[in-house]
Amino acid sequence: MLDADFFRRWMAVTAASVDREAEQLTELDSAIGDADHGSNLQRGFRAVAAALEKEEPATPGAVLTLAGRQLISTVGGASGPLYGTLLRRTGKALGEAAEVSVAQLAAALGSGVEGVKQLGGAVVGDKTMIDALEPAVAALEGGFAAARAAAEQGAEATTPLQARKGRASYLGERSIGHQDPGATSSALLIAALEAAASPAEGRA
Repeated sequence: MLDADFFRRWMAVTAASVDREAEQLTELDSAIGDADHGSNLQRGFRAVAAALEKEEPATPGAVLTLAGRQLISTVGGASGPLYGTLLRRTGKALGEAAEVSVAQLAAALGSGVEGVKQLGGAVVGDKTMIDALEPAVAALEGGFAAARAAAEQGAEATTPLQARKGRASYLGERSIGHQDPGATSSALLIAALEAAASPAEGRA
């Protein structure tokens, strides 16, 4: 079972991963976006980490709801609302339970992904964060490692696609050949689940 400590650890590992990969995320975004994805997410997840240290929410749902709220208020562009919606919807779906199972997390994260799809209008194949998130949710009941692998494969699979949503869609065929930065950062978020579960062995 996963408690609030696990979810706080998930957000802390994500923040550390985004810090470490911010330059790469911005480099990816410079090719098909506004060259600010890494710096925007870095600012947002640093705010999340600081808020969680200060407030220490008592339930998994409360951790994610607070994290989503912080992202919406601190991250510019589309990333803040999209990631904020993902985490807030997931937190709301988890409710007030003190502990949740991996299956319950998978179902709740699925609700979060649906919220992102409604907000951004994207589906798998549009070269967005959905390409990493939806396969990860489908694989999550098989464990965190399976979810991480699915998310990473989904992100890599965006490279040959032509973007149909978001800033990259304005480039048309010129978006082909570049891995989507949103799918890449989403894969970091999912990879952080595995690391949070096994801090000494996991990878972020």
